[in-house]
Amino acid sequence: MAKSGFCLLAFIVILASVIAEEMYSDMFDHIDPDEILPNDELRNQYYKCFMDTGPCVTEDQKFFKQHAAEAFATKCRKCTEVQKKNVEKIVVWYTENRPDEWNAMVVKLLEDAKKLNITPAV
Repeated sequence: MAKSGFCLLAFIVILASVIAEEMYSDMFDHIDPDEILPNDELRNQYYKCFMDTGPCVTEDQKFFKQHAAEAFATKCRKCTEVQKKNVEKIVVWYTENRPDEWNAMVVKLLEDAKKLNITPAV
């Protein structure tokens, strides 16, 4: 009886770990896009990092670039609530202020997701 109880508990733990999706680290959740977007120099630095036209000079830029294609393609499925709000701010700002740059980012993100075999969420 104890053995079957242990097996059931082990099965539940394994199932829970499979079902629970890994989230992106919240290490950079303190980064505020409202401080970056109005700053041409800083915003362009992030943009060039994402577009592979300039270096990623900060750890947060490297982190965001590493996860951007997956987050975009999966509609931020692994994002924290803060990350979801920040992505929304970025999308709104770019679509309203720099639509050509936004469109270029979308193309790049979709290309990167395809290279990583990530199917975009519908």
